[in-house]
Amino acid sequence: MALRLLLDKLSYYLEVKEVRRVERAYTFAEKCHEGQLRQSGDPYITHPLAVAHILADMHMDHESLMAAMLHDVIEDTGVTKGQISRRFGRPVADLVDGVSKLTEIEFESKAVQQAESFQKMTLAMSRDIRVVLVKLADRLHNMRTLGSMAPDKQLKIASETKFLYAPLAHRLGLHSIKGELEDLALLYTKPEVYHEIENKLKSTKDARNRFIRQFIAPIREALQFEGYVF
Repeated sequence: MALRLLLDKLSYYLEVKEVRRVERAYTFAEKCHEGQLRQSGDPYITHPLAVAHILADMHMDHESLMAAMLHDVIEDTGVTKGQISRRFGRPVADLVDGVSKLTEIEFESKAVQQAESFQKMTLAMSRDIRVVLVKLADRLHNMRTLGSMAPDKQLKIASETKFLYAPLAHRLGLHSIKGELEDLALLYTKPEVYHEIENKLKSTKDARNRFIRQFIAPIREALQFEGYVF
């Protein structure tokens, strides 16, 4: 079902042959990850599929979507970059390899994290920015499902997200992704602050909506006067 939803989404902006290539990458990844589970207990293939959905919402090209499907096969299975290249082409293999190398980054301190990691990210972007976009989508889904991890892992991953991935998304102009990464990072690094903000937003929702309606009313009237129909 999730795959069909993705393929339907892709059919709106990709050619039929490109959608089929993405489906082939999914089938291959599903076979490679067979028997592997996420910490949540879900089949591992649900993760690359979710990453592909995020990229599809950004209208990314078919090679990026194929790389999303395959981004963990080098790290987590016995598949090599050469095998991916022969099966799916050199551009896709380079993207998968690039994402895998970014995943290997280890953070020893905040200083190292901000210096070395940003340098490696910048280098990756200079070669193919799609590597970073796939990695950001990967991190976003991992943050959305972080609740199944152990508390120490949650704190480590959320801290990395706060200091590295959210600022990177901001620099790339991906404001919705940046905002969600920051919100999720706050949930795990400072849960009391997160819930305080959440409660305040809920308590003021009606008042804010009322203000917005009052604000847009004269604008709507002026546009209707000029002939615009809503």
